[in-house]
Amino acid sequence: MNTRNNLDEYQSIVRALSDRIVEVQTPVRVLDAVKWDESVRQRFFESGCRELPQVDRNYYDSRPLAFDSGSKKREFQDIERDITRQLGQFSPVGQIMRRMCKEYRMVIRMLEARGTADFGMISQELYGAASDAFHAGDPTLADLGLMLSDYLNNIADRSDLKDEPKTVTAKEAVVLLQARLDAVFGEGEGVIRVFESDGILADAAAGADYIKIRSDAMFNPRDVRALEVHEGLVHVGTTLNGQNQPICTFLAKGPPSSTVTQEGLAILMEVIAFASYPTRLRKLTNRTRAIHMAEEGADFLDVFGFFREQGYSDEDSYGNASRVFRGSIPDGLPFTKDLSYLKGFIMVYNYIQLAVRKGRLEQIPLLFCGKTTLEDMRTLRQLVDEGMVVPPKYLPQQFQDLNALSAWMCFSNFLNHLSLDRIEADYSNIL
Repeated sequence: MNTRNNLDEYQSIVRALSDRIVEVQTPVRVLDAVKWDESVRQRFFESGCRELPQVDRNYYDSRPLAFDSGSKKREFQDIERDITRQLGQFSPVGQIMRRMCKEYRMVIRMLEARGTADFGMISQELYGAASDAFHAGDPTLADLGLMLSDYLNNIADRSDLKDEPKTVTAKEAVVLLQARLDAVFGEGEGVIRVFESDGILADAAAGADYIKIRSDAMFNPRDVRALEVHEGLVHVGTTLNGQNQPICTFLAKGPPSSTVTQEGLAILMEVIAFASYPTRLRKLTNRTRAIHMAEEGADFLDVFGFFREQGYSDEDSYGNASRVFRGSIPDGLPFTKDLSYLKGFIMVYNYIQLAVRKGRLEQIPLLFCGKTTLEDMRTLRQLVDEGMVVPPKYLPQQFQDLNALSAWMCFSNFLNHLSLDRIEADYSNIL
Protein backbone atom coordinates (compact mmCIF):
# COMPACT_ATOMS: atom_id res chain seq x y z
CA MET A 1 0.00 0.00 0.00
CA ASN A 2 1.13 3.54 -0.69
CA THR A 3 1.92 5.64 2.35
CA ARG A 4 2.33 9.39 2.54
CA ASN A 5 6.12 9.00 2.46
CA ASN A 6 6.38 7.08 -0.80
CA LEU A 7 3.82 8.76 -3.08
CA ASP A 8 4.84 9.81 -6.57
CA GLU A 9 4.38 13.41 -7.70
CA TYR A 10 0.86 12.97 -9.08
CA GLN A 11 -0.30 11.09 -5.99
CA SER A 12 1.22 13.74 -3.74
CA ILE A 13 -0.69 16.47 -5.56
CA VAL A 14 -3.97 14.57 -5.20
CA ARG A 15 -3.28 13.91 -1.54
CA ALA A 16 -2.50 17.58 -0.85
CA LEU A 17 -5.67 18.78 -2.60
CA SER A 18 -7.71 16.10 -0.87
CA ASP A 19 -6.34 17.09 2.53
CA ARG A 20 -7.30 20.70 1.86
CA ILE A 21 -10.92 19.70 1.26
CA VAL A 22 -10.96 17.69 4.49
CA GLU A 23 -9.50 20.59 6.46
CA VAL A 24 -11.69 23.33 5.00
CA GLN A 25 -14.96 21.43 5.48
CA THR A 26 -14.25 20.69 9.16
CA PRO A 27 -16.39 23.46 10.74
CA VAL A 28 -19.28 23.00 8.27
CA ARG A 29 -21.71 21.02 10.42
CA VAL A 30 -25.17 21.12 8.90
CA LEU A 31 -27.20 19.50 11.68
CA ASP A 32 -25.61 21.66 14.36
CA ALA A 33 -26.40 24.77 12.33
CA VAL A 34 -30.09 23.99 11.73
CA LYS A 35 -31.24 22.42 15.01
CA TRP A 36 -33.70 24.17 17.32
CA ASP A 37 -32.72 24.64 20.94
CA GLU A 38 -34.59 23.48 24.04
CA SER A 39 -36.29 26.84 24.57
CA VAL A 40 -38.26 26.40 21.33
CA ARG A 41 -39.61 23.06 22.53
CA GLN A 42 -40.48 24.42 25.96
CA ARG A 43 -42.47 27.36 24.56
CA PHE A 44 -44.31 25.06 22.16
CA PHE A 45 -45.51 22.82 24.96
CA GLU A 46 -46.30 25.80 27.18
CA SER A 47 -48.73 26.90 24.44
CA GLY A 48 -50.51 23.55 24.76
CA CYS A 49 -49.06 22.47 21.38
CA ARG A 50 -51.42 24.94 19.69
CA GLU A 51 -49.02 27.67 18.49
CA LEU A 52 -46.32 27.46 15.85
CA PRO A 53 -42.80 27.27 17.30
CA GLN A 54 -41.23 30.71 17.60
CA VAL A 55 -38.58 30.31 14.91
CA ASP A 56 -37.89 32.89 12.23
CA ARG A 57 -34.98 34.48 10.40
CA ASN A 58 -34.01 36.44 13.51
CA TYR A 59 -33.86 33.22 15.52
CA TYR A 60 -31.13 31.86 13.24
CA ASP A 61 -29.34 35.21 13.06
CA SER A 62 -29.00 35.03 16.84
CA ARG A 63 -27.22 31.70 16.39
CA PRO A 64 -24.37 32.52 14.02
CA LEU A 65 -22.55 29.86 12.05
CA ALA A 66 -19.30 28.49 13.44
CA PHE A 67 -17.39 29.93 10.48
CA ASP A 68 -17.34 32.96 8.20
CA SER A 69 -19.48 31.83 5.29
CA GLY A 70 -18.00 34.21 2.73
CA SER A 71 -14.43 33.19 3.53
CA LYS A 72 -15.38 29.52 3.57
CA LYS A 73 -16.96 29.71 0.10
CA ARG A 74 -13.84 31.41 -1.22
CA GLU A 75 -11.66 28.67 0.27
CA PHE A 76 -13.62 26.00 -1.59
CA GLN A 77 -13.49 28.11 -4.76
CA ASP A 78 -9.70 28.36 -4.43
CA ILE A 79 -9.39 24.59 -4.01
CA GLU A 80 -11.60 23.99 -7.03
CA ARG A 81 -9.47 26.36 -9.09
CA ASP A 82 -6.25 24.64 -7.95
CA ILE A 83 -7.67 21.21 -8.76
CA THR A 84 -8.20 22.29 -12.36
CA ARG A 85 -4.79 23.99 -12.56
CA GLN A 86 -2.85 21.08 -11.09
CA LEU A 87 -4.81 18.05 -12.35
CA GLY A 88 -6.47 19.31 -15.51
CA GLN A 89 -10.10 19.58 -16.53
CA PHE A 90 -10.72 15.89 -17.20
CA SER A 91 -8.89 14.14 -14.35
CA PRO A 92 -11.42 11.61 -12.90
CA VAL A 93 -10.34 12.16 -9.31
CA GLY A 94 -10.24 15.89 -9.97
CA GLN A 95 -13.83 15.82 -11.19
CA ILE A 96 -14.94 14.14 -7.95
CA MET A 97 -13.11 16.70 -5.82
CA ARG A 98 -14.43 19.64 -7.83
CA ARG A 99 -17.98 18.40 -7.41
CA MET A 100 -17.40 18.12 -3.66
CA CYS A 101 -16.23 21.73 -3.53
CA LYS A 102 -19.34 22.85 -5.45
CA GLU A 103 -21.58 20.90 -3.09
CA TYR A 104 -19.96 22.37 0.00
CA ARG A 105 -20.42 25.87 -1.41
CA MET A 106 -24.10 25.06 -1.96
CA VAL A 107 -24.35 23.73 1.61
CA ILE A 108 -22.95 27.03 2.88
CA ARG A 109 -25.45 28.98 0.76
CA MET A 110 -28.21 26.85 2.27
CA LEU A 111 -27.01 27.61 5.80
CA GLU A 112 -26.75 31.31 4.98
CA ALA A 113 -30.43 31.10 3.96
CA ARG A 114 -31.68 29.63 7.26
CA GLY A 115 -35.14 30.96 8.03
CA THR A 116 -35.90 31.94 4.42
CA ALA A 117 -37.62 30.27 1.47
CA ASP A 118 -34.24 29.79 -0.21
CA PHE A 119 -33.23 27.33 2.52
CA GLY A 120 -35.87 24.80 1.48
CA MET A 121 -35.23 25.26 -2.22
CA ILE A 122 -31.48 24.68 -1.84
CA SER A 123 -32.22 21.67 0.37
CA GLN A 124 -34.22 20.19 -2.50
CA GLU A 125 -31.29 20.74 -4.84
CA LEU A 126 -28.95 18.94 -2.45
CA TYR A 127 -31.12 16.11 -1.12
CA GLY A 128 -34.06 15.99 -3.52
CA ALA A 129 -37.80 16.47 -3.04
CA ALA A 130 -40.55 14.02 -2.11
CA SER A 131 -42.19 14.70 -5.48
CA ASP A 132 -39.09 13.55 -7.39
CA ALA A 133 -39.46 10.45 -9.58
CA PHE A 134 -36.60 8.00 -10.14
CA HIS A 135 -37.36 7.60 -13.85
CA ALA A 136 -39.99 8.91 -16.23
CA GLY A 137 -43.31 7.30 -15.38
CA ASP A 138 -42.10 5.77 -12.11
CA PRO A 139 -43.71 6.52 -8.73
CA THR A 140 -42.36 9.46 -6.76
CA LEU A 141 -40.82 9.14 -3.32
CA ALA A 142 -44.10 10.37 -1.86
CA ASP A 143 -45.98 7.67 -3.81
CA LEU A 144 -43.60 5.01 -2.53
CA GLY A 145 -44.02 6.26 1.03
CA LEU A 146 -47.79 5.88 0.78
CA MET A 147 -47.43 2.48 -0.87
CA LEU A 148 -45.19 1.20 1.91
CA SER A 149 -47.55 2.63 4.53
CA ASP A 150 -50.41 0.63 2.98
CA TYR A 151 -48.35 -2.56 3.15
CA LEU A 152 -47.48 -1.85 6.78
CA ASN A 153 -51.13 -1.14 7.61
CA ASN A 154 -52.03 -4.63 6.38
CA ILE A 155 -49.89 -6.19 9.11
CA ALA A 156 -50.27 -3.52 11.77
CA ASP A 157 -52.73 -5.43 13.95
CA ARG A 158 -50.78 -8.67 14.18
CA SER A 159 -49.88 -9.36 17.79
CA ASP A 160 -46.87 -11.45 16.76
CA LEU A 161 -45.29 -8.40 15.10
CA LYS A 162 -45.58 -6.06 18.05
CA ASP A 163 -42.33 -4.49 19.22
CA GLU A 164 -40.63 -5.90 22.25
CA PRO A 165 -40.86 -3.60 25.31
CA LYS A 166 -38.12 -0.98 25.48
CA THR A 167 -36.47 -2.09 28.69
CA VAL A 168 -32.83 -1.43 27.75
CA THR A 169 -31.51 1.85 29.16
CA ALA A 170 -29.00 4.04 27.34
CA LYS A 171 -26.29 2.90 29.74
CA GLU A 172 -27.08 -0.76 29.03
CA ALA A 173 -27.30 -0.10 25.27
CA VAL A 174 -23.80 1.41 25.37
CA VAL A 175 -22.38 -1.76 26.91
CA LEU A 176 -24.23 -4.09 24.51
CA LEU A 177 -23.37 -2.07 21.42
CA GLN A 178 -19.72 -1.64 22.41
CA ALA A 179 -19.35 -5.41 22.80
CA ARG A 180 -20.98 -6.08 19.42
CA LEU A 181 -18.78 -3.56 17.61
CA ASP A 182 -15.61 -4.77 19.32
CA ALA A 183 -16.38 -8.23 17.92
CA VAL A 184 -16.52 -6.77 14.40
CA PHE A 185 -13.82 -4.09 14.46
CA GLY A 186 -11.37 -5.66 16.89
CA GLU A 187 -11.82 -6.22 20.59
CA GLY A 188 -9.62 -4.12 22.80
CA GLU A 189 -8.37 -1.94 19.96
CA GLY A 190 -10.71 0.92 20.78
CA VAL A 191 -11.48 1.45 17.09
CA ILE A 192 -15.04 2.57 17.83
CA ARG A 193 -16.20 4.23 21.04
CA VAL A 194 -19.81 4.08 22.24
CA PHE A 195 -20.94 6.52 24.92
CA GLU A 196 -23.95 8.39 26.29
CA SER A 197 -24.67 11.96 25.24
CA ASP A 198 -27.23 14.69 25.91
CA GLY A 199 -28.46 17.14 23.35
CA ILE A 200 -28.90 14.92 20.30
CA LEU A 201 -32.29 14.71 18.59
CA ALA A 202 -32.13 11.09 17.44
CA ASP A 203 -31.76 8.09 19.73
CA ALA A 204 -28.22 7.66 18.43
CA ALA A 205 -25.77 9.46 16.17
CA ALA A 206 -22.52 8.33 14.55
CA GLY A 207 -19.29 10.30 14.32
CA ALA A 208 -15.91 9.54 12.79
CA ASP A 209 -14.99 6.81 15.26
CA TYR A 210 -17.79 6.88 17.79
CA ILE A 211 -21.52 6.37 18.34
CA LYS A 212 -23.43 8.60 20.75
CA ILE A 213 -26.47 7.22 22.54
CA ARG A 214 -29.02 9.72 23.85
CA SER A 215 -28.97 9.48 27.63
CA ASP A 216 -32.75 9.43 28.13
CA ALA A 217 -33.53 7.02 25.27
CA MET A 218 -34.85 3.50 25.84
CA PHE A 219 -34.25 0.52 23.58
CA ASN A 220 -35.10 -3.12 23.01
CA PRO A 221 -32.64 -5.77 21.76
CA ARG A 222 -33.84 -5.30 18.18
CA ASP A 223 -33.05 -1.59 18.38
CA VAL A 224 -29.52 -2.35 19.51
CA ARG A 225 -29.04 -4.75 16.59
CA ALA A 226 -30.25 -2.09 14.16
CA LEU A 227 -27.83 0.46 15.63
CA GLU A 228 -24.97 -2.01 15.30
CA VAL A 229 -25.69 -2.48 11.61
CA HIS A 230 -26.79 1.02 10.62
CA GLU A 231 -24.56 3.30 12.67
CA GLY A 232 -21.64 0.94 13.27
CA LEU A 233 -21.10 -1.27 10.23
CA VAL A 234 -22.07 1.39 7.70
CA HIS A 235 -21.66 4.94 8.98
CA VAL A 236 -18.63 4.50 11.20
CA GLY A 237 -17.22 1.68 9.07
CA THR A 238 -17.19 3.77 5.89
CA THR A 239 -15.67 6.72 7.76
CA LEU A 240 -12.84 4.52 9.05
CA ASN A 241 -12.31 3.12 5.55
CA GLY A 242 -12.14 6.67 4.23
CA GLN A 243 -9.61 7.60 6.89
CA ASN A 244 -7.58 4.57 5.81
CA GLN A 245 -7.14 6.02 2.31
CA PRO A 246 -3.49 7.05 1.78
CA ILE A 247 -4.21 9.39 -1.15
CA CYS A 248 -7.92 10.15 -1.60
CA THR A 249 -8.48 11.27 1.98
CA PHE A 250 -11.62 13.14 0.91
CA LEU A 251 -13.41 9.77 1.05
CA ALA A 252 -13.53 10.12 4.84
CA LYS A 253 -15.91 13.08 4.51
CA GLY A 254 -19.34 13.10 2.97
CA PRO A 255 -21.06 15.94 1.12
CA PRO A 256 -24.86 15.70 0.63
CA SER A 257 -24.57 13.51 -2.48
CA SER A 258 -22.91 10.83 -0.36
CA THR A 259 -25.63 11.10 2.30
CA VAL A 260 -28.14 9.46 -0.04
CA THR A 261 -25.78 6.56 -0.75
CA GLN A 262 -24.78 6.25 2.90
CA GLU A 263 -28.31 6.14 4.29
CA GLY A 264 -29.48 3.86 1.50
CA LEU A 265 -26.62 1.47 2.17
CA ALA A 266 -27.41 1.54 5.89
CA ILE A 267 -31.08 0.66 5.31
CA LEU A 268 -30.12 -2.09 2.85
CA MET A 269 -27.73 -3.52 5.44
CA GLU A 270 -30.52 -3.55 8.01
CA VAL A 271 -32.68 -5.54 5.59
CA ILE A 272 -30.13 -8.14 4.52
CA ALA A 273 -28.86 -8.54 8.09
CA PHE A 274 -32.45 -9.13 9.26
CA ALA A 275 -32.07 -6.19 11.64
CA SER A 276 -35.01 -4.12 10.40
CA TYR A 277 -38.64 -4.45 11.46
CA PRO A 278 -42.03 -2.89 10.57
CA THR A 279 -41.97 -0.13 13.20
CA ARG A 280 -38.58 1.05 12.01
CA LEU A 281 -39.71 1.01 8.38
CA ARG A 282 -42.83 2.95 9.29
CA LYS A 283 -40.61 5.62 10.85
CA LEU A 284 -38.90 6.10 7.49
CA THR A 285 -42.14 6.21 5.51
CA ASN A 286 -43.64 8.69 7.98
CA ARG A 287 -40.66 11.00 7.56
CA THR A 288 -41.08 10.89 3.79
CA ARG A 289 -44.82 11.56 4.05
CA ALA A 290 -44.25 14.43 6.48
CA ILE A 291 -41.75 16.12 4.17
CA HIS A 292 -44.20 15.77 1.29
CA MET A 293 -46.92 17.37 3.42
CA ALA A 294 -44.65 20.34 4.12
CA GLU A 295 -43.76 20.63 0.43
CA GLU A 296 -47.50 20.79 -0.28
CA GLY A 297 -48.03 23.62 2.21
CA ALA A 298 -48.55 21.94 5.59
CA ASP A 299 -47.13 23.81 8.57
CA PHE A 300 -45.55 22.54 11.78
CA LEU A 301 -48.90 22.04 13.53
CA ASP A 302 -50.20 19.97 10.61
CA VAL A 303 -47.12 17.76 10.63
CA PHE A 304 -47.17 17.52 14.43
CA GLY A 305 -50.80 16.37 14.19
CA PHE A 306 -49.88 13.81 11.53
CA PHE A 307 -47.35 12.16 13.81
CA ARG A 308 -49.88 12.21 16.65
CA GLU A 309 -52.32 10.37 14.39
CA GLN A 310 -49.64 7.77 13.70
CA GLY A 311 -49.58 6.94 17.41
CA TYR A 312 -46.51 8.91 18.50
CA SER A 313 -46.37 10.65 21.87
CA ASP A 314 -46.44 14.45 21.95
CA GLU A 315 -42.70 14.51 22.69
CA ASP A 316 -41.89 12.21 19.79
CA SER A 317 -44.31 14.03 17.50
CA TYR A 318 -42.52 17.29 18.28
CA GLY A 319 -39.13 15.69 17.64
CA ASN A 320 -40.23 14.25 14.30
CA ALA A 321 -41.93 17.46 13.17
CA SER A 322 -38.92 19.58 14.12
CA ARG A 323 -36.73 17.34 11.93
CA VAL A 324 -38.88 18.40 8.98
CA PHE A 325 -38.68 22.17 9.62
CA ARG A 326 -35.22 22.58 11.19
CA GLY A 327 -33.27 25.25 9.34
CA SER A 328 -36.52 26.52 7.87
CA ILE A 329 -39.47 28.23 9.55
CA PRO A 330 -42.54 26.42 10.94
CA ASP A 331 -44.66 27.25 7.89
CA GLY A 332 -41.92 27.14 5.27
CA LEU A 333 -40.43 24.59 2.91
CA PRO A 334 -38.93 21.55 4.65
CA PHE A 335 -35.38 20.39 5.21
CA THR A 336 -35.37 17.32 2.96
CA LYS A 337 -32.35 15.38 4.24
CA ASP A 338 -34.57 12.64 5.70
CA LEU A 339 -35.62 11.63 2.19
CA SER A 340 -32.16 10.09 1.90
CA TYR A 341 -33.21 6.86 3.62
CA LEU A 342 -35.86 5.59 1.20
CA LYS A 343 -34.35 7.33 -1.82
CA GLY A 344 -30.91 5.91 -1.09
CA PHE A 345 -32.22 2.42 -0.37
CA ILE A 346 -33.91 2.23 -3.78
CA MET A 347 -30.90 3.63 -5.63
CA VAL A 348 -28.35 1.38 -3.89
CA TYR A 349 -30.56 -1.69 -4.27
CA ASN A 350 -30.96 -1.00 -7.99
CA TYR A 351 -27.23 -0.45 -8.36
CA ILE A 352 -26.38 -3.81 -6.76
CA GLN A 353 -29.05 -5.54 -8.84
CA LEU A 354 -27.53 -4.15 -12.04
CA ALA A 355 -23.98 -4.95 -10.92
CA VAL A 356 -25.01 -8.60 -10.47
CA ARG A 357 -26.92 -8.67 -13.76
CA LYS A 358 -23.89 -7.31 -15.64
CA GLY A 359 -21.39 -9.52 -13.78
CA ARG A 360 -19.54 -6.63 -12.13
CA LEU A 361 -19.52 -8.01 -8.61
CA GLU A 362 -16.12 -6.48 -7.84
CA GLN A 363 -17.69 -3.01 -7.77
CA ILE A 364 -20.18 -3.80 -4.99
CA PRO A 365 -17.76 -3.79 -2.00
CA LEU A 366 -16.39 -0.43 -3.15
CA LEU A 367 -19.56 1.14 -1.78
CA PHE A 368 -17.81 0.82 1.60
CA CYS A 369 -14.41 2.32 0.73
CA GLY A 370 -15.45 5.68 2.16
CA LYS A 371 -18.24 8.24 1.83
CA THR A 372 -19.01 7.29 -1.74
CA THR A 373 -21.68 8.33 -4.23
CA LEU A 374 -23.20 6.06 -6.85
CA GLU A 375 -22.22 8.35 -9.70
CA ASP A 376 -18.55 7.91 -8.74
CA MET A 377 -18.50 4.11 -8.59
CA ARG A 378 -17.03 3.52 -12.05
CA THR A 379 -14.36 6.13 -11.34
CA LEU A 380 -13.58 4.54 -7.97
CA ARG A 381 -13.09 1.17 -9.67
CA GLN A 382 -10.57 2.86 -11.98
CA LEU A 383 -8.85 4.56 -9.04
CA VAL A 384 -8.54 1.23 -7.21
CA ASP A 385 -6.94 -0.30 -10.31
CA GLU A 386 -4.49 2.63 -10.42
CA GLY A 387 -3.61 2.31 -6.73
CA MET A 388 -5.14 5.69 -5.90
CA VAL A 389 -7.87 4.17 -3.70
CA VAL A 390 -7.52 1.12 -1.47
CA PRO A 391 -10.35 -1.41 -1.02
CA PRO A 392 -12.31 -1.18 2.25
CA LYS A 393 -10.57 -2.52 5.34
CA TYR A 394 -13.80 -2.88 7.29
CA LEU A 395 -16.50 -4.69 5.35
CA PRO A 396 -19.72 -6.28 6.67
CA GLN A 397 -19.79 -10.05 6.41
CA GLN A 398 -22.63 -9.89 3.88
CA PHE A 399 -20.30 -8.07 1.47
CA GLN A 400 -17.15 -10.07 2.13
CA ASP A 401 -18.50 -13.19 0.45
CA LEU A 402 -20.88 -12.15 -2.30
CA ASN A 403 -22.30 -15.64 -2.90
CA ALA A 404 -25.51 -15.19 -0.93
CA LEU A 405 -26.02 -11.57 -1.99
CA SER A 406 -25.52 -12.47 -5.65
CA ALA A 407 -27.98 -15.36 -5.42
CA TRP A 408 -30.57 -13.11 -3.78
CA MET A 409 -30.15 -10.44 -6.45
CA CYS A 410 -30.37 -13.01 -9.26
CA PHE A 411 -33.68 -14.22 -7.89
CA SER A 412 -34.81 -10.62 -7.43
CA ASN A 413 -33.96 -9.77 -11.05
CA PHE A 414 -35.91 -12.83 -12.18
CA LEU A 415 -38.96 -12.12 -10.01
CA ASN A 416 -39.13 -8.51 -11.21
CA HIS A 417 -40.30 -9.85 -14.56
CA LEU A 418 -43.43 -11.40 -13.01
CA SER A 419 -46.70 -9.51 -12.67
CA LEU A 420 -47.65 -9.31 -9.01
CA ASP A 421 -51.20 -8.25 -9.89
CA ARG A 422 -51.65 -11.38 -12.00
CA ILE A 423 -50.10 -13.52 -9.28
CA GLU A 424 -52.43 -12.02 -6.68
CA ALA A 425 -55.46 -12.91 -8.80
CA ASP A 426 -54.19 -16.46 -9.38
CA TYR A 427 -53.43 -16.99 -5.70
CA SER A 428 -56.73 -15.55 -4.46
CA ASN A 429 -58.14 -18.99 -3.67
CA ILE A 430 -55.17 -20.11 -1.60
CA LEU A 431 -54.21 -16.93 0.28
